[in-house]
Amino acid sequence: MIFVISAAIAGMVALAAWWMHGRLTTPAVRSSMSPEAQAYLQQIAVTDARMSAADTPLGTAVTYLDAQIANKGSQTVRELDLRLEFVDLAGQMILRQTAHPVTNHAPALKPGEVRSLHITFDHMPAEWNQAPPAFTPIYVSF
Repeated sequence: MIFVISAAIAGMVALAAWWMHGRLTTPAVRSSMSPEAQAYLQQIAVTDARMSAADTPLGTAVTYLDAQIANKGSQTVRELDLRLEFVDLAGQMILRQTAHPVTNHAPALKPGEVRSLHITFDHMPAEWNQAPPAFTPIYVSF
């Protein structure tokens, strides 16, 4: 009975992680940014990035990224895309992903607001240096 309950809980956790991963990394069709929006990308900051990992009861490993996103500007951000670049020990990029932490399905990021970011990764390259990725804001809309 304990095994069945543990397996059910592990399945729910895996499903939630899969859903969140898909929500944050699904590509979206974006219109081109105005010069104002391009300049505003400098007002987005990602801080306090930490990587962690956990083994699931099913014997797989899940890697987590936790960070803070800050809107340092005066505009309310309705959509935000971030490029994440992971590197190996030699500093060579080995994984590039796009995250969508602010979408039309989530509350807007208000001026001065700081929000937690949590992303899960099912598979990380073996060459990865275990450090948080470099973050580059690549799209913003107001």
